Amino acid sequence: MDPVRNKTLEMSADSSASRVSNGVEIRELERSEWPEQLLEIPQPPERLWVRGALPPAGHKLLAVVGSRAMTRYGQEACEKLIIGLAGYPVSIVSGLALGVDTCAHKAALAAGLHTLAFPGSGLDDSILYPRSNRPFAEEILKAGGGMISEYEPATPSHVRYFPERNRLMVGISDAVLVIEAGEKSGTLITARLASEYNRDLLCVPHRIGDPHAFGPHLFIRLGAALVSDPLHILEALHITPREGPASGVAPSDLEDAEKVVWNMLEEPKTRDEILRAGADSTDSPQAGELLTALVALELRGLIREEFGAWHRV
Repeated sequence: MDPVRNKTLEMSADSSASRVSNGVEIRELERSEWPEQLLEIPQPPERLWVRGALPPAGHKLLAVVGSRAMTRYGQEACEKLIIGLAGYPVSIVSGLALGVDTCAHKAALAAGLHTLAFPGSGLDDSILYPRSNRPFAEEILKAGGGMISEYEPATPSHVRYFPERNRLMVGISDAVLVIEAGEKSGTLITARLASEYNRDLLCVPHRIGDPHAFGPHLFIRLGAALVSDPLHILEALHITPREGPASGVAPSDLEDAEKVVWNMLEEPKTRDEILRAGADSTDSPQAGELLTALVALELRGLIREEFGAWHRV
């Protein structure tokens, strides 16, 4: 038996079916409750513990992986792609680590999506890793998300557990999205598992020469799907995009600044053109309000930026 797990068993009575940590039950799943996809992988877990809520029935699961040393570009791409899935039956799966993992979970919460974390440890508050993310783990649970692990609840993190949990993240998901990964990144192993487990692999493109582009560009060359828009993710997950309103008809619930931006976009305009048009009008909202309205309309799927210009969808 693994000496780390053995020591944990001696320290606590975690072999029981459930326990409570910080007011939230950690319980062992009955085999009948296991997500079916985890039963199909080559090395399925022996036991599973869950804390919080598993993904709702009918949801597609998207695993989001990438560097712990996330770049600003990686953060923006992660947030844009996940927030663009708001309102769709999608659950975001990641590993609760720093960097891309945390960004993915936070973007999911911001979009009102269910999110499921696979820490490289047990699920008890006292041993969740990284320690700095323990308060954030509470946010996930309060928002209706969940955490899942194959380790006893009080099992501390161990370097070997992270690649082990990654196979479960890939196994439970319908597709895997790679945000960024350097030449020696562990994300490369996770991405290869997607191919072995017959999961769709999606990758975010980067600038030529960017060291974080090594993984995404490698896998795109090998046949992974290039993803630059939330619609690309919906296509991979076989989810039909919502029908938007007719492009010439303004939705009835727009705020004042949103109506101004909507009316400006009778023809596509760049962000600078929108701001200049606002500055030239005495009745127009301030630049900050216009930018906020621009983001709000994009998040609702009413407008989109292509080739540097914004236009109605």
